[in-house]
Formats: sequence, structure tokens, C-alpha cells
Amino acid sequence: MGARYRDGARGEVVGGVLEYDCWSLARAVRHEVYAKPLLPSWGHVRNTMPREFARAHEAVSSCLEECSPEVGAVAAVFRGRLVTHVGVVIEVDGRLAVLDIRGDGLPVRWQWVRDFESRYLRVIYYRDKA
Repeated sequence: MGARYRDGARGEVVGGVLEYDCWSLARAVRHEVYAKPLLPSWGHVRNTMPREFARAHEAVSSCLEECSPEVGAVAAVFRGRLVTHVGVVIEVDGRLAVLDIRGDGLPVRWQWVRDFESRYLRVIYYRDKA
């Protein structure tokens, strides 16, 4: 929870602090906490590259399927047809929440699914295909 945001970061330790962007945090938590397959890095994609986000989403979605919120699912935020942000669904006190990190100087945070969804117009959840 003490990680900080850096665009393009992939879990490097800088000055004793882990650095992630939203995709790398979701990717790491899925893999390290929930033993899900490690999704592609897409480390070259920056938050200023919406079309690259779209290409990455299209490539990754071939191994994922839409679902209701569930532990380990990727929560993808859309603006139109473009993915603009992602988080990962976790369980807190027996309830589902979304863990994410944003580039606005805020630390890693979690929010109940309903609260996360209320911040955005469209959120789609994805799990690994069976």
C-alpha cells in the first residue's frame, strides 16, 4: 500500500519505495497475490498514449473474458471505446473492492466496488478465460 505512481513503472524499487502505474499494479497483484497468470507488461505504453492503451487492451482481452466483479478480476475503466485506467478486484473484510493507483499524487487505494464504479461512466471486469 506504500507504493507510489510513476507512469511506465513496473514494480521497481526507487529510493526504497515500489513504483507502479495502474496496469503494472493490477498485473502484479493478480499474479503475486492471487496466483493468476502474469499478463503482458506493456511497459512502453504511457498514460498519454490512448491508442496504445486500446491496442494493449485488444491484445490482452484475447486471453480474458468479461465477468461480474470477482477476486483477481481486472477492472477496466472506459471513456468511449478507450481504456483509460485499470484496477484489480480484491477482497476486504469479506466484501469486494477495487485496488488501484492513479497519477494524481494519491497513494495506492482501495474502494468498495460500488464506490469505484460511481467515479466512472463505464467499468468492465475481466477474468482469465477458463
